[in-house]
Amino acid sequence: LQYSNCYIMKLLLSILVAILCIGNAYAQKFEDYFVNKSIRVDYIFAGNSSAQQIYLDELSALPQWAGRKTHLNEVPLKGNGQIIMKDIKTQQVIYKTSFSSLFQEWITTDEAKQIAKSFENSFVLPYPKDSVEVEALLFDSYGKETSKLKHIIDPKDILIHQKESAHIPYKYIIQNGDYSQCIDIAILAEGYTEKEMQQFYADAEIACQSLFEHEPFKSMKSKFNVVAVASPSVDSGVSIPKDRLWKKTAFSSHFDTFYSERYLTTSRVKQIHNVLAGIPYEHIIILANTKQYGGGGIFNAFTLTTAHHPLFRPVVVHEFGHSFGGLGDEYFYEDDVMNDTYPKSVEPWEPNITTLVNFSTKWKSLLNTSTPIPTPVDKKDKYRNGVYEGGGYSSKGIYRPAYDCRMRTNDCAEFCPACQDALRKLILFYTEK
Repeated sequence: LQYSNCYIMKLLLSILVAILCIGNAYAQKFEDYFVNKSIRVDYIFAGNSSAQQIYLDELSALPQWAGRKTHLNEVPLKGNGQIIMKDIKTQQVIYKTSFSSLFQEWITTDEAKQIAKSFENSFVLPYPKDSVEVEALLFDSYGKETSKLKHIIDPKDILIHQKESAHIPYKYIIQNGDYSQCIDIAILAEGYTEKEMQQFYADAEIACQSLFEHEPFKSMKSKFNVVAVASPSVDSGVSIPKDRLWKKTAFSSHFDTFYSERYLTTSRVKQIHNVLAGIPYEHIIILANTKQYGGGGIFNAFTLTTAHHPLFRPVVVHEFGHSFGGLGDEYFYEDDVMNDTYPKSVEPWEPNITTLVNFSTKWKSLLNTSTPIPTPVDKKDKYRNGVYEGGGYSSKGIYRPAYDCRMRTNDCAEFCPACQDALRKLILFYTEK
């Protein structure tokens, strides 16, 4: 038989690709590199608007690994930062995760132009069998690296803090399987005294019900475990600085973050993770015992929201869209007061907003071929999936997938199809074999 040189080259290339794929699949087998434990890495992110640094704070060992055991060297979303773990001998990436941080939001504020600050950040990684190189990266709004720290983790290091159970009471609201098979959500109490814990458990049930009333969580409920953790506070309620009201609470959360009245967050991240020691968890929802309206959700960090405001149900779902799904806000301000949050020359990493720079990576496949891009608002009844201008806080130059969505308003009953599709893909990323 006679074959052309072109055919032979294509055949050889196909064989080489197949060998590389097989080798990569074998190399990423969880048991080859990790044991069934977690290592919590605490960092300090510090700096101001012009310069940022990452510092290693503490290493802690946790008794189990509740995270994914597949897709180890991939991230589903780029995020505003990443943690990359490499095998020292081969320099092969054996684990990656992505995140956003309160620090990176702060450096965009006017305060960050005047002073430097530091913020706690904690990340739970699989526990390596042998020494590994860990690299922490921060990115700016253009996706460019702004800070990097490399360090070695030796699993035999005697100074790794061996953390056992924090002995905080907890109850499972949903338990569909072993922690190694499901996505594990922990709901924590903030501003509930020990006498108020029955109220907390009731509020946690409401939060859980609200989340799983929404697709795709509703139809994929079997892939989740949810545990309510009764972390006690000395005082009832949470701090409201504008009212000169300061409370002693489990996580020192407060409104008026960055002087924004409704922004409820905490900078005491290590304490959140300390409370969860001994409990399998991947994603965190914190319920604040207050009627004040507000909340916040940070990708792969936490959701924090108020439990006794009338809009508790839609807000906890919206904020979890941020912290779990990496979804961007689809609302906007007509006067473009925040029009520099997303550069118009760059495609945002969030899956539900676009600048049209690289729209093919977003929800384009969900559109009918006849759908106009951009999609006029007066055509919203005709095109449920579209490209509507206004999103990511800007009325111009940023587009959202639907006229309305849970990520835009509290009145909308559901996530739009594009958000549902993004969430579904993320759930499968974490759970598929």
